[in-house]
Amino acid sequence: MSIISAKGLTVYYNKRRGIEDVNLHIEQGEIFGFLGPNGAGKTTAIRVLMGYLKSTEGSANVLGLDCWKQSHQIKKEVGYIPGDLRLYPWMTGNSALQIFGMIRKKNLRPAANEFVELFGLDMKVPVRKMSSGMKQKLGLLLALVHKPKLIILDEPTSALDPLAQQKLIEALRALASEGHTIFFSSHSLSEVEQLCHRVAIIREGKIVADESIEDLKKRAKKLVTISFKNEEAVSKIKTPDFLIDKKSSGIDRQYELSGTSQQLVEWLSHQEYQDLTVSPPDLENLFHQYYISDGDEIK
Repeated sequence: MSIISAKGLTVYYNKRRGIEDVNLHIEQGEIFGFLGPNGAGKTTAIRVLMGYLKSTEGSANVLGLDCWKQSHQIKKEVGYIPGDLRLYPWMTGNSALQIFGMIRKKNLRPAANEFVELFGLDMKVPVRKMSSGMKQKLGLLLALVHKPKLIILDEPTSALDPLAQQKLIEALRALASEGHTIFFSSHSLSEVEQLCHRVAIIREGKIVADESIEDLKKRAKKLVTISFKNEEAVSKIKTPDFLIDKKSSGIDRQYELSGTSQQLVEWLSHQEYQDLTVSPPDLENLFHQYYISDGDEIK
């Protein structure tokens, strides 16, 4: 079942482009990563999906419903946490849970206990006395507690410590295994790589890649570090086409391997070296390439 479908989604703010020709197709049970630097268009796309913003062009459906015309129905089935989470200062966890339960017309307290324990929340503390991390945990509880069909999280780990981040990842994996769909927006490659099945990379409002993590790893190049025997051996090096120079330090040389391991082994058989390290595919470097155009810095 298609949970999210967007075709040619474009948003302009007067003459400034927010997103352009964004196409998304997300199936039930997927953990989908939406990756890009700040200002790339992630939040704009999410606001269209949630019905908070009308697209200038294109169409978008969530759970088979039109994101603009039927947004009130979509919100009943979606758990959402915005990137700029705001909660009333007087609100406690208990009162927030009660209010959300009234809106959703169900008693959320029994289901909430799991997340209260998971995140270590004190439900009696008012928001004005909470740290930014605790506010974020409360927001996550409210987004997850009703076990929605679709969970849309916009930069959900920004205020969380590493332990809380890991607990959230484990909770999301468990929900996905039960058939819930996760749309996870982030600018952090490491957490997307750790959590998501598939990722779309957005740059300057446009989707520049949409692939599974496994396929991206197959395309990512490995890093090769070679320690040669001495300076004389280094001076004799004629770097082959399948190795790209990355870093040099004394007798150590680091390369990006664009060829095969067999080519590397054959070349090394004619070199004077004492140590070799081949690192896993460098996804970080591959992802950065999507943010660079001629003369640009990584964004």
